[in-house]
Amino acid sequence: MPLPVPIRRDLEDALTAAGFGNALINSVSAVHGGSINSAYRIDTSAGSFFAKVNQADSLPGLFEKEARGLEFLSRNSSLTVPRVIGTGLTGENAWLLTEFLRSSPEKPGFATEFGRKLAEMHRVTGPFFGLEEDNYIGSLPQTNTRTDSWPDFFAEMRISPQLKRARDSGLISPADVRAFDALKKKLSDFFPQENPSPLHGDLWSGNFITDSAGKPAVFDPAVYFGHRYMDLGMTKLFGGFPAGFYNAYFDAYPAEPNAEEGTEVANIYPLLVHVNLFGGGYVQQVRSALRKYA
Repeated sequence: MPLPVPIRRDLEDALTAAGFGNALINSVSAVHGGSINSAYRIDTSAGSFFAKVNQADSLPGLFEKEARGLEFLSRNSSLTVPRVIGTGLTGENAWLLTEFLRSSPEKPGFATEFGRKLAEMHRVTGPFFGLEEDNYIGSLPQTNTRTDSWPDFFAEMRISPQLKRARDSGLISPADVRAFDALKKKLSDFFPQENPSPLHGDLWSGNFITDSAGKPAVFDPAVYFGHRYMDLGMTKLFGGFPAGFYNAYFDAYPAEPNAEEGTEVANIYPLLVHVNLFGGGYVQQVRSALRKYA
């Protein structure tokens, strides 16, 4: 949709409040920004920026939580993360304004640097599994109640809410539920005991780019402190990351021999999310993992 004039004015005010002077919008162009928001490149007298807009009552607090998620990644990693300029409400619309990241062709060493920097982020120690607030993964609520045990957190804060949603929608069978109950008893077999790590939370290949300096840049997070196999598992969905990424990661932060199994079990969560977002096409992938590990 075209960007309404009142939102344009509020974005200009946000830029001024953030120290960009009397910034004026020169042009607005629609860009790819995901299926749940309208997204725009905003070219102004102070440079280019990126804006997302949606109906405020459809996903309450989404952009404020996303902004705090980006700031969480900036605090806990050396990856490039778009700077948050501001969030706000204009009439019935909510918006998020950030730095605009220009992409560039991948340069030699990109994958190695990406893997090393993610490993460095995962070596940061968090105080608990979870987060101070709940947030979203895509358009679905993500529960982050603090927990001391990763298997408990994975079972109760990740699998159970998605499982209930899928069961209530008739997308999975009673046999699937029983298989999940069996898997929950074995989770400590797949996740070695580790300290909580800061996680991107939705680290698939569509949520990173090579920035204009050739550095790895990440966005669209679903952050919390969790087991690093969650991020590693997500990188292997939908095509995976370059081989050099994994070589560098495991050189910097070695994993247990069963890491392959652990990341496949971790991926049951995003696969269930996809079942609930996009329908039954992902159910067979969930069942395949259950047959293998439950």
